[in-house]
Amino acid sequence: MLILTQILTFRTITKMNKTLIFSLCAAALLVTGCASKKDLQNCQNENRELTNNYQDAKEQLAAAKTRVTSLEDQLAQQKKDYAALQQSLDKSLNNTSANNINISKLVDQINESNQYIRHLVEVKSKSDSLNMVLTNNLTRSLSKEEMKEVDVQVLKGVVYISLADNMLYKSGSYEINDRAEETLSKIAKIITDYKDYDVLVEGNTDNVPVNTSAASMKNIRNNWDLSCLRASSVVQYLIDHFNVSPKRLTAGGRGEFNPLVSNDTELGKQRNRRTQIIITPKLDQFMDLIDKAPEENATK
Repeated sequence: MLILTQILTFRTITKMNKTLIFSLCAAALLVTGCASKKDLQNCQNENRELTNNYQDAKEQLAAAKTRVTSLEDQLAQQKKDYAALQQSLDKSLNNTSANNINISKLVDQINESNQYIRHLVEVKSKSDSLNMVLTNNLTRSLSKEEMKEVDVQVLKGVVYISLADNMLYKSGSYEINDRAEETLSKIAKIITDYKDYDVLVEGNTDNVPVNTSAASMKNIRNNWDLSCLRASSVVQYLIDHFNVSPKRLTAGGRGEFNPLVSNDTELGKQRNRRTQIIITPKLDQFMDLIDKAPEENATK
């Protein structure tokens, strides 16, 4: 009985042990199963996170590629702009160099012009001085009585000696009277002393028509003829009596068409009836000065 009891007890114990072992194994398996599910869940979570990160990385890479492409386009445009600016700069430098050359030439031309102008001013000043000396010498040589009928002026570099017709000519004629000899001799001396001057003798009349019926006016058609003949008489007188070179003399007439004042009064008509001896620098010499001055400047 005891043995049976022991055996039953042993079996009970054994059964209990087996049950315990089984329970332990089951618990172990249960624990192991729970752990595997948790790891799987964690792996799945990590996988989703990695997938999301991968997608973000792909999107960021695409955005980066797009930005790189944009930057490359901007760089290419900047290179084009730089090339255009460099070309423009080179062109500007070339233009500046050309402009500097043109400015230099312009400055040289201005300097030459200024030098030429100074030369002309000096020539004019010299001419004005000579005209003044000529005028002073003539006026000092004339008497008070002669000065009443002789008017001497310098206008624009030209000496005008105006002689009244009643002092020069016989009444109603173009022939020189004896009273004119002394005055014309003084004028002839001035002309002879100043050999670089040309002389124009110019006759002028009033507006009264010529009396063609008068013996002294035979073959004279009008005041044109009378003014020319009177000027010619003075020129001939200077040549014949004072040996003035005919090459320096010119005779001309302007009739009634160059009045000093109105012909409405007798005094006005008297003033308009005159012969002018115009003393001027020789035109060819003056033109030589104009032509030579630039050449002289160009050689300097």
